[in-house]
Amino acid sequence: MLATFLIGLREGLEAALVVGILVAYLRRLGRKDALPKMWAGVGLAIALALGIGAVLTFGAYELTFKAQELIGGGLSLLAVAMVTWMIFWMQRAGRTMKATLEGGLDRALTVGGLWALVAIGFVSVAREGIETTLLLWSMVQAFGDAPSALLGALLGLAAAVIIGWLISRGAVKLDLRRFFAWTGGFLVIVAAGVLAYALMDLQEAGALPGPFTAAAPLDPTTGAVAIGWAAFPFGWAFDVSSAIAPSGPLAAVLQATVGFMPAMTWLQVSAWTLYILIVGSLYVRGLRSRRTPKPRASAEPESDTTSLSPQGAA
Repeated sequence: MLATFLIGLREGLEAALVVGILVAYLRRLGRKDALPKMWAGVGLAIALALGIGAVLTFGAYELTFKAQELIGGGLSLLAVAMVTWMIFWMQRAGRTMKATLEGGLDRALTVGGLWALVAIGFVSVAREGIETTLLLWSMVQAFGDAPSALLGALLGLAAAVIIGWLISRGAVKLDLRRFFAWTGGFLVIVAAGVLAYALMDLQEAGALPGPFTAAAPLDPTTGAVAIGWAAFPFGWAFDVSSAIAPSGPLAAVLQATVGFMPAMTWLQVSAWTLYILIVGSLYVRGLRSRRTPKPRASAEPESDTTSLSPQGAA
């Protein structure tokens, strides 16, 4: 629940801040008449995210086990790719997001007409909505506890809406740079776990070599799939299921936070480690580069991620 709560909170707050910027700008321009069109686009984006979630949840029951594993693994890989792109996009575009959104809204008001305003609202929320749906669906498949995971996500989204509203009213101040920095680091770890789960799905489907295929090395004594260094690269890296029950609370907490599973293949461990090392290093480097002072052409203070606040646009 904690993992999905934080995901819902971060992704929901991103969407809430984007919508808040657009609403504040339209009000500043005196174009409250355009708000219903923009809200229609936001509503369509939410409906699309819910529709994708419903198709993924209920459509899979009609598929064979192999097809479910293939689709689950593929969509989990897509979720990892989207989350990774969003993390680095937020690092680069956070400071200029407000100006970019307002520029797009100016063009829509000038030459776009009705559908352009609807599109602005739709695009502003659809990206976060689809990303959140895919990531949460992948995590629900991994955890096997849909009610708790979905409850955590709903609580996170509700908290994001409340926080976004309070920020827009000036009732609360949030250090958005620090918030997105910490939650971005958390998402790197979550994405590594989703990647490991995706590879397990693909190995179970036989799309990748692993313990479930003929490529698995066997223990000469027991005839079972080997475990440890003797099993490299297509066997089990470790199996501590006797100490940590796969369906127990400790396993659920470890899987939700760091992507650990009581039994993991060498392909999973290798992918998890490489993702953390590569993506984590690039993420930390991006954070450090933002803290490095740069020469300024004027005395005007440089904006930071806190400029995403709708109050800053008012």
